[in-house]
Amino acid sequence: MNQHIRTEPVAFIDIGAQRRRLGSLIDEAVGRVLTHCQFVNGPEVTQFEADLAAFSGAKHVVACASGTDALLMVLMARNVGPGDAVLVPSFTFCATGEVVALAGATPVFVDVDEKTFNMDIASLKRGIATARKLGLNVKAVTPVDLFGQPADHDAVAAVAKAEGIFVLDDAAQGFGAIYKGKRLGTFGLATATSFFPAKPLGCYGDGGAIFTDDADLAEALRSVRVHGAGKDRYDNVRLGLTGRLDTIQAAILIEKLKIFQDEIDQRNAVARRYADGLKDAVAVPHVTEGNVSTWAQYTIRIKPGTREAFAEALKAKGVPTAIYYPKSMHQQTAYKNYPVAEGGLPVCEKLSEECISLPMHPYLDPEAQDRVIKAVRDAVGG
Repeated sequence: MNQHIRTEPVAFIDIGAQRRRLGSLIDEAVGRVLTHCQFVNGPEVTQFEADLAAFSGAKHVVACASGTDALLMVLMARNVGPGDAVLVPSFTFCATGEVVALAGATPVFVDVDEKTFNMDIASLKRGIATARKLGLNVKAVTPVDLFGQPADHDAVAAVAKAEGIFVLDDAAQGFGAIYKGKRLGTFGLATATSFFPAKPLGCYGDGGAIFTDDADLAEALRSVRVHGAGKDRYDNVRLGLTGRLDTIQAAILIEKLKIFQDEIDQRNAVARRYADGLKDAVAVPHVTEGNVSTWAQYTIRIKPGTREAFAEALKAKGVPTAIYYPKSMHQQTAYKNYPVAEGGLPVCEKLSEECISLPMHPYLDPEAQDRVIKAVRDAVGG
């Protein structure tokens, strides 16, 4: 009998394993900040912005307090407000649409593609038409790189150019991913990301960043980040907020960024092994050819009505799951009265009934992967 069979639960996301890998590097980085005591806009923030620019290929990076602030700050810098519309997918985390409403504008929800889970271009076009029928001034579109998979950026850009609107890419889950040979961070007017601890590149609290090649936008964002300050900190030239990234978080992220590419490679290795072991049992994620996902989540689809029993079966075998998202945004209480693209959002509603995510992180060893694969196959009888 094998005495070494592991019975403890598989980690859904293992921040602790990464912490052990980095070891004293994080302690030393935080210690340097504790020594110089520049806790707001310290030198590590500037260094981290430079490191992110080099990694992504973007000309300008503005670090900020969260992924939500990253999205909101771009809308504020571009004066998006009452009477304006921004097109967003409904099958996403609520922040994507939330910031539009917070800016005083109207989110218009569009459907997603059934294979990639990302914005459906035909629905985007219908959504723009719907917004204009309602008398709204269409200002922007926010594609989401959901679960780490890049959106169809060329197609989104073509629609945006034809309609005279700007693109704000929500890469909160997709930073580090590659679309047709280029890193996310260089598509559209701006890209926003999040460094929430569970993200592929996460800090030890909240954090975010904005990427852009537009120097004027970068300057405006740095103003918005500090209450809309002008050259004189007490001459505020626009509405702003407190959107700064803490220096300690920047110090932590500098160290994490150094191993980020290796972690992306490891995530992709896990995803390939999952796909090989599960593709004949469940609907596994599809990554468009030429793209590289960061696998923020590994999300499969199962038959409607079976998800609760499936999750319980996996839990009994020490395999945790999570549901992203049991309700699409247009189905949620706070957002159900906002407009949706003509024709409705049937794919979003379908995915909200079928999707469930499995453990995914760079430190998921083959033995744990095999436990997950076997648990899924046993649960679906495959």
